[in-house]
Amino acid sequence: MALNYIWVGFFLVAFAVGLLRLIFLQDANVFPDMMKATFDSAKTGFELSLGLTGIMTLWLGLMKIGERGGAIPILSKIVGPFFARLFPEIPPNHPATGSIIMNFSANILGLDNAATPLGLKAMKDLQDINPQKDTASNAQIMFLVLNASGLTIIPLSILADRVSMGSVNPTSIFIPTLIATFCSTVAGLIYICIRQKINLFDPVLLAYLLGAIGLIGVAVWYFSSLPDAQLQRQSLLFSSFIILSIIIFFLGLGIRSKIPVFETFIDGAREGFETAVKVIPFLVAFLVAIGIFRSSGALPYFIEGIRWSVSLFTERTEFVDALPVGIMKPLSGAGARGMMIDISKTYGVDSFVGNLASVFRGCAETTFYVLALYFGSVSIRKTRYAVAGGLIADLFGILGSIFAAYVFFY
Repeated sequence: MALNYIWVGFFLVAFAVGLLRLIFLQDANVFPDMMKATFDSAKTGFELSLGLTGIMTLWLGLMKIGERGGAIPILSKIVGPFFARLFPEIPPNHPATGSIIMNFSANILGLDNAATPLGLKAMKDLQDINPQKDTASNAQIMFLVLNASGLTIIPLSILADRVSMGSVNPTSIFIPTLIATFCSTVAGLIYICIRQKINLFDPVLLAYLLGAIGLIGVAVWYFSSLPDAQLQRQSLLFSSFIILSIIIFFLGLGIRSKIPVFETFIDGAREGFETAVKVIPFLVAFLVAIGIFRSSGALPYFIEGIRWSVSLFTERTEFVDALPVGIMKPLSGAGARGMMIDISKTYGVDSFVGNLASVFRGCAETTFYVLALYFGSVSIRKTRYAVAGGLIADLFGILGSIFAAYVFFY
């Protein structure tokens, strides 16, 4: 129900702003621009779905090999106690456990192309144990909100864009981005645990969380100690090695278990193709709504309203110039990237605003894209409090970004 109101709201607000611009500013291009954005976004949604087909086919085929080869029991032994408390609905040794672990791992490494098909596989596995097929289960909501919080240790794509724009210190946003995305993840986790009555002070849960924090701390210490050029090479090498190791691990399990590896891959690949086709309508619907909202000019007016409100309490309104990236990120990853590049060129890639724009881009995931894509892949229509959880994670990610930027860059 929440998605219905949000989706319709994008259109209504966009039309209202466009009408006001036409009447008061005599802007005759506003409605043609909105119409063009509608068709362009529909085309983009379809092209994204086609692009997703190949990577979905590859990874779901590999996941099928790992599943039949015995990867799930191995992974369940490692994180079983943690998942038993965070996802009590998932039975022991269920395939969803492996899919969720792989998705989280890919997200942490900043490997979007690998994370998406694994996330879709996780949603499909969770849907198999969902008693109400049109309503999001507790486990699906927990998974989606943690996924949308976007915890990433190595923001490879952001670092690459900063290098291409000539940043003197492209990795300066490394630690601030980790702080911001950690704030986002913790806020989302706490909210969902409260809603689902999960005890956050459970000793086992705390042990795993503190262990994860320790690993993140070690990663931050190691990567932040490297020179910029070496950090780029090390992070790319590390993430590539992990992914290729996973592929070899799954193939090795398949050979050890004496399953028909190639035929098993084909079986999983077919599922990947079917899933990619299924998400096309959901993806097109939301990208069109976001495109028309952005082209109407509603976002700049909203940003200026925030600047005016902030100026009533403090003179430090510099962060507002970078805020369009933070506002756009939950709506569109490509839109947030475009805004980050534009802001960096306008203010300077190594300026306070340019650095903050980069941190905003890495502070969370594209929440509405994830909602449409993941829930659409399993035909979930009643999302319950998933939208609220995702937006709370986004909000704390933005607040964490602002805090970290003033500490490190101001």
